[in-house]
Amino acid sequence: MEINKVPEVILNSGKNMPMIGLGTSTSPSPPHEVLTSILVDAIKIGYRHFDTASIYNTEEPLGQAVSKALELGLVKNRDELFVTSKLWCTDAHHDLVLPALKSTLKNLGLGYVDLYLIHWPVRLKQDVEGHNFKGEDTIPFDIKGTWESMEDCYRLGIAKSIGVSNFGIKKLSMLLENAEIAPAVNQVEMNSSWHQGKLREFCKQKGIHVSAWSPLGGYKLSWGSPAVMENLILRKIAEARKKSVAQIALRWIYQQGVIPIVKSFNKERMKQNIEIFDWELNQEELDKINQIPQCRLLKAEMFVSDNGPYKSLEELWDGDP
Repeated sequence: MEINKVPEVILNSGKNMPMIGLGTSTSPSPPHEVLTSILVDAIKIGYRHFDTASIYNTEEPLGQAVSKALELGLVKNRDELFVTSKLWCTDAHHDLVLPALKSTLKNLGLGYVDLYLIHWPVRLKQDVEGHNFKGEDTIPFDIKGTWESMEDCYRLGIAKSIGVSNFGIKKLSMLLENAEIAPAVNQVEMNSSWHQGKLREFCKQKGIHVSAWSPLGGYKLSWGSPAVMENLILRKIAEARKKSVAQIALRWIYQQGVIPIVKSFNKERMKQNIEIFDWELNQEELDKINQIPQCRLLKAEMFVSDNGPYKSLEELWDGDP
């Protein structure tokens, strides 16, 4: 099987990050041994960057896939793979970050993660299990204290880079006011139907790299939308280029300097999704994509409550709901 070469970007931490990642969030999740096998196939295809989180329940199968890839000689050493995981909202507190990362490392069977992200700018009560929560379960989130502990994880060498996810400009500004180490990455929803132009420009000015979750619009997921995969503009470009709609959507993200985190467990689609680096969209095509109507798909109403820290979506998303 031909290995696809993936370009890399150098983060502000000095570490290299592959410009496409494979996400592992899925519901329902396949059995662990099935997911491990899928992830080993992804490594064979050429994926070197894998994205998990404690809430996904996929850290263990990803760790087993890393171990298997080393055993099979698909990679020579652990350093060839880039593993991202995330701090869940129940652990978003100064005293809980380090134990949470240690638990993640135990699940992965690894000595370090390449990137550790605060999953949301939200804190949930500690007794909340999984996704069974509502707005009333949110409690005040201490950005400063939580980030200090993230910096400790970096200094200990168990997170080679640290960053955030789903942070808007206002929250990033608050974090940067007190940070000794700037976030290396902000992972946010971004696709051809949600360009995140202002946020990307802010991150660029601050040296924070952006990665995109849901680059295909959460197609066929309960909260997702056909806004990307069934978009007429993308379809026409794909037909003319003899590419898949997904390839056009992912290539557009890459040409914005952003890292798409794709999620397909179908071997053929995994292969197609990584084949976006040896061709490019022209200016006319980019201009057409810029005309696509804009709408955030995952509103995250579950974090909003009349009595909680975020009383509206505007507050949660820093005025950009």
